[in-house]
Amino acid sequence: MKKYTLETYARRLREAHLLVKGQFPEVKDTLITGLTYNSKDVTPGTLFICKGASFKEEYLLEALDRGAVCYVSETLYHKVDAPAMLVSDIRRSMPFLANLFFGEPATQLHLTGITGTKGKSTTTYYIKAILDDYLASRQEPESAVISSIDTYDGVIREESRLTTPESVELMRHFRNAVDSHIDFLTMEVSSQALKYNRVDEITFDVGVFMNISEDHISPSEHPTLEDYFASKLRIFGQTRTALVCSDTDRYEDVMGAAQEADRVITFGTKEGSDVYGYDIRKGDGETLFRVRCERFDEEFSLTVPGLFNVENALAAIAVCNVYGIPVEFIRSGLRRARSRGRMECFTSADKKIVAIVDYAHNKLSFEKLFSSMKEEYPEYDIVTIFGCPGEKALVRRKDLGTISGQYSKKVILCAEDPGKEPVEQISRDIAQYVACPVEMIEDRGEAIRAAIAGVEKPTVILFTGKGDETRQKYGTQYVPCPSDVEYTEKAIAAYNEAHPV
Repeated sequence: MKKYTLETYARRLREAHLLVKGQFPEVKDTLITGLTYNSKDVTPGTLFICKGASFKEEYLLEALDRGAVCYVSETLYHKVDAPAMLVSDIRRSMPFLANLFFGEPATQLHLTGITGTKGKSTTTYYIKAILDDYLASRQEPESAVISSIDTYDGVIREESRLTTPESVELMRHFRNAVDSHIDFLTMEVSSQALKYNRVDEITFDVGVFMNISEDHISPSEHPTLEDYFASKLRIFGQTRTALVCSDTDRYEDVMGAAQEADRVITFGTKEGSDVYGYDIRKGDGETLFRVRCERFDEEFSLTVPGLFNVENALAAIAVCNVYGIPVEFIRSGLRRARSRGRMECFTSADKKIVAIVDYAHNKLSFEKLFSSMKEEYPEYDIVTIFGCPGEKALVRRKDLGTISGQYSKKVILCAEDPGKEPVEQISRDIAQYVACPVEMIEDRGEAIRAAIAGVEKPTVILFTGKGDETRQKYGTQYVPCPSDVEYTEKAIAAYNEAHPV
């Protein structure tokens, strides 16, 4: 990977009208060999980025001690005698720096970005399953993925902390994929990433808009729904082919924004969609549906519960149509597609309990989840276990409490990344909106055990919010814990042992 001088980085920022002042004449010809905003990752030759509301001067001093050549900041630290580049906007500057450092890697990938309030993760893994079947047939490496579940770039495979990483990490993942001879990368694109410039300097070959519903409204996220919506729509300004779900709310507004892309394709269950899903039905434990588009009129199937997943599958089919993936791999990929912690189903040996682990955590995902469960398991009661995060997405407390109370026989409220807020207070905020019996059990493992112990008749137990995540945020720390999948597997195993068939 080619290395550039410090002066080249300054010139890139100057051309973008971001450089306010540069003080580095003695090191302008120094080759930059590292780029980071974490002082502990600095090695000799690093360009250090001073970012974040909690940034402290001591971090800069540590970076310089470790060998940083120069620092980039919105603030000039007068007491620090070191080369500096002063910029007007550090967040807007970071993608320019990262793109240059990592050699513009996005231009060497077939890059798909997916945004929306619901369905991003499932759609991402549907696409990945299809692509991987196709690539395997050609004896090529599996595709890369960046999602709220995990990240794989050919070098790194790890559980994710952010839906969309900061631009420095993002460009590093792209570079790893390119160096690993990977052709396709599919990623979720969050509203925060779009609003705060994490995906600047990237053009998506395909950009997908799934849906919009009120979420992530809080002082630390989006102040209003309009801000949230506008942030989502920004994806079209950096997209070649835009895919728009015809079933989304505010469809006309979305289609208007999508005209920024080079071309627009619609998908959905509304007649007239370019990729049209119809004849949706259940059969032998599968969801069957037909798809009509320019290339074919074929039947497909999904082997995970949730009729709403057809919409996610249509998005994946639309993406793979753009890339010209043969129908046989679309069909096989969708049939085998699994996303751990997403609509993962565990059934007791006596069929009395159907426990479903899902990441559903906002109004739209709850509405679709409950309506689908009522249709798929009409003779079963529903018991729901969930919580809400601390200090953000505050509207969820009312929305999720109201929806769960409408459909459930019982609701159990538990911890879900409470942060600095007491779990009991969050649970009380939710409980006031729940119109059915409520129990508060902070520990998620205890909550699922209590739900199973209380089963008297055939029951669907919905364990939502965390999926396969293995940590809880308490205070400012992430505390390791078993995932909802692990809790459910153990609880169902214990139930089967106590209730032999």
